[in-house]
Amino acid sequence: MKPTLLLLLFFCLSANAQEQFTVYFDFDLSESPNSKLSDWVAKNPKAKIAKIYGYADKTGNDAYNKELSEKRVQYVYEKLKAAGMSLDNVEQKTFGEDESTAEYHAVDRKVVIYYSANLTAQVSTAKVGDKIRLQNVNFHKNSDVVLDESKPVLDELLKIMKENPKLKIQIQGHVCCMPETTAKISEKRAKTVYNFLIKNRINKNRLSYTSFGNTKPIYAIPEQSEEERIANRRVEIEIVAN
Repeated sequence: MKPTLLLLLFFCLSANAQEQFTVYFDFDLSESPNSKLSDWVAKNPKAKIAKIYGYADKTGNDAYNKELSEKRVQYVYEKLKAAGMSLDNVEQKTFGEDESTAEYHAVDRKVVIYYSANLTAQVSTAKVGDKIRLQNVNFHKNSDVVLDESKPVLDELLKIMKENPKLKIQIQGHVCCMPETTAKISEKRAKTVYNFLIKNRINKNRLSYTSFGNTKPIYAIPEQSEEERIANRRVEIEIVAN
């Protein structure tokens, strides 16, 4: 079976602003038939890989699953190495079935790549219809007030918009966890980014914003961990024209 993988696009893992890309497997080293690793590499040629973690479901004994996790990590590592990705000081770790918590086995058969990406590089290789998470754009709890740590990302987005006058984007807000309140936090957060660009003289004809609430999660709701909640709680841009 030709290796393929499931691409989970760009989301913030923690305060250190790492993102992650998850490779799901059918069985052994056969990847789930969705999208290819080469597609992700093409969109993130300058991504710096920090960690590669391997997991397995509870099918089979513990020793087998531990070995299988190691093989999956090595498989992904070799693919990234062959593609010329930055792997300096990358941390490789396997958990076997130790972290297997999902109701469905397929969710636990995976390798997670943790990486740092450059927004400018992402936009430069993006096609119309591609969605890019605004890495490390965070807000005060239950509000649309941006944290100070988000300013460099917003400034970079503004610079990109100024340097690419044909670029048009839609700003999309998402929340995690429980159903969204009437305050529509995700819409307000998307509008905050929109207003920032308008205030800094980006033509409104190049911009739009919308909210999906929790209807398009990366991970199924209810999430199984804080990492999954962080992944679902995000602001993305979709390339409308470039």
